[in-house]
Amino acid sequence: MTARLRFFTLLCVLSLPILAAAQGVTTAPIDQALGRSGQKTGDVYRVSFPRTDLHVSVNGLAIKPGLALGSWAAFLGTDDNAMVMGDLVLLEEELNPVMAKLRSYHFDITAVHNHLTQETPKVLYVHYMGHGSAKQLATSLRTALEVSKTPLEKPAAAAEEPAPPAWVKTVEDAVGRKGTFKGGVLSYGVPRSDAVTMAGMTIPPAAGVGEAINFQAADSGNVATTGDFVLTAGEVNEVLSELQGRNILVTALHSHMLTEQPRLFFMHFWSVGSPESVGAGIKAALSKVQTK
Repeated sequence: MTARLRFFTLLCVLSLPILAAAQGVTTAPIDQALGRSGQKTGDVYRVSFPRTDLHVSVNGLAIKPGLALGSWAAFLGTDDNAMVMGDLVLLEEELNPVMAKLRSYHFDITAVHNHLTQETPKVLYVHYMGHGSAKQLATSLRTALEVSKTPLEKPAAAAEEPAPPAWVKTVEDAVGRKGTFKGGVLSYGVPRSDAVTMAGMTIPPAAGVGEAINFQAADSGNVATTGDFVLTAGEVNEVLSELQGRNILVTALHSHMLTEQPRLFFMHFWSVGSPESVGAGIKAALSKVQTK
C-alpha cells in the first residue's frame, strides 16, 4: 500500500464518527418505538401526531388538524446522546396525567398554555424536552401519549393531494412567499436569521424555533389563519401592533423553552378574512421579524 493510499484510508476511518454525528439520530429505532415515521430536515427528525380524534371549532368554524391540532416531537443529536423537544395538544382532562407520565421519565415540562381562544372543546398545549438515548426517549414519549386519546396507530398511506384551490395562490401572493399545501392547510415555516442556542447546542428552525403560520379555508370565500411568531423581546410589541392593526387577534404570548439564547417569545394569533387581507397582514407582521 502506498503512503498516499494509507493516508487516504486513515482519513476515511477518522472521518466516520464525524460523519455519523453530522447525520443526526438513526430514524429506524425511533419509528419502531413510536409506531410511525417522520420527516428528516437537516439534523432534525420530526414526527407528528395530529389530533384527528378531536372535533374542535372556533366560532362555528371546524379546525383542521393541520391548522392547530398537531402534536409533534423533534429529535436531534446522536443515538446515544439525543434531545427531543415538542408540543402536545391535549384536552383538559388529559393534561396532568400526561405531564405526570413525562416527568416520571425525567422529561422537562417547559410550558403549558393556550394557543386559541373561544375554541370548543378547550385544548391546551404542553411543551416538553428530554435528554437521553433516542430510542428510549421515543419509547417514553409513546408511553406518555398513551395516557391521552392521541391516535397512535400507524397512519394510513396519504392520499394524493388534489390541486390547491384558488385561495392558496391568493394567500401566497399576498404573503409574498410560497407555502406547503397539505390536508387542506397552507403552511409556512419561516426561519429566523439569528441562531438560537441552548446548552451550547444550536437549535434548528425545524425543532420549533421558526415562524409557523397556517391557513385553511373558511366560509364565504374567506380563510382562517393561526400559528405563532417566534420573537425576541424587541420584536414583540412591533409585531403585536402590526397584527392588531390588520384585524388579526393576538391570542397568547408566552415562552416555549427555559434556557434558550436569545430569549424568545411565542405570539399566537387568529383571524378570519379575505385571502388578500389576511395574507397582507401576515406579510406586514413578518416584516418586523428578523427572518431569512
